[in-house]
Amino acid sequence: MLETVKYLIGSRGASGFGSKSTAEEVTETCPDLRPITAIITGATSGIGAETARVLAKRGARLVIPARNLKAAAEAKARIVSEFPNSEIVIMALDLSSLSSVRKFVLDFESLDLPLNLLINNAGRFAHHHAISEDGIEMTFATNYLGHFLLTKLLLNKMMETAKQSGVQGRIVNVSSSINGWFSGDMIRYLGQISRSKSQYDATLAYALSKLANVLHTKELAQRLKEMGANVTVNCVHPGIVRTRLTREREGFITDLFFILASKLLKTIPQAASTTCYVATHPRLENVSGKYFADCNETWTSKLGSDSIEASKLWTASEIMVSEIKKGLETYTNRPTERK
Repeated sequence: MLETVKYLIGSRGASGFGSKSTAEEVTETCPDLRPITAIITGATSGIGAETARVLAKRGARLVIPARNLKAAAEAKARIVSEFPNSEIVIMALDLSSLSSVRKFVLDFESLDLPLNLLINNAGRFAHHHAISEDGIEMTFATNYLGHFLLTKLLLNKMMETAKQSGVQGRIVNVSSSINGWFSGDMIRYLGQISRSKSQYDATLAYALSKLANVLHTKELAQRLKEMGANVTVNCVHPGIVRTRLTREREGFITDLFFILASKLLKTIPQAASTTCYVATHPRLENVSGKYFADCNETWTSKLGSDSIEASKLWTASEIMVSEIKKGLETYTNRPTERK
């Protein structure tokens, strides 16, 4: 109850920010971002678009990957109209396709740009069961596996940039508090919903993908530490954005529900604040493997803090991205690997 009250009134935590803080507010005192090159997935709308807008305002060079290049061009135009000196590169990327991820990385490397900041923000909620071209359930493929491979392939560039520039690289994985809704065997459930729709539950599949983002952060932070890389990785829960929840169902009950629920929801500038805080604030230097909400470090679910589960997911992910369609089946038929 106390935490809910703090959230509703926007009580500020140890960072000096809280649930009512905006992305512009949390970046007001950040260093000049003109030396920074950032890749932001899902930057054509919503939280990702606001994140891109604010980082551009602070001077960062942006790379906006998108499946819909028209939407990306429109997002770029909106930013440039507000900040004419912005440098923004648009590139094609479909996160649900591992081949598209690989092509994007090759295309990015051909630009010979540095890479200081990677924000894995893009996400989808598939209401209907679908399988990616690589044989993986679509929500998981888009929200997690594509980002896993993207991060893996860009890591050397980030480490190289950090070494040459002396500026610590940062990776931000955007998750959700809904990650705590999933319990049980992650890989087994993924295998089930990747083979058939009989056990598919859209909300559970989404929760699984967001739990995977949290565990990816935990395992990657440990690996970066072991490598001595000057790169950090953290995970954020942006909050639920204030929007019309049930457009197709109008009426008194729906309107009343929305009025009550809206007290717990955020505006887009508020929802983008935690991502921007974790991506830019000097306070977060050398902080890695943590989970943030309302611009403050917080606890994730019990499963989300399990290092064994994080290691198991990493192993499965490596197989899935290397063997593609046969990867998941191969993993689910082999003995569990643990560190």
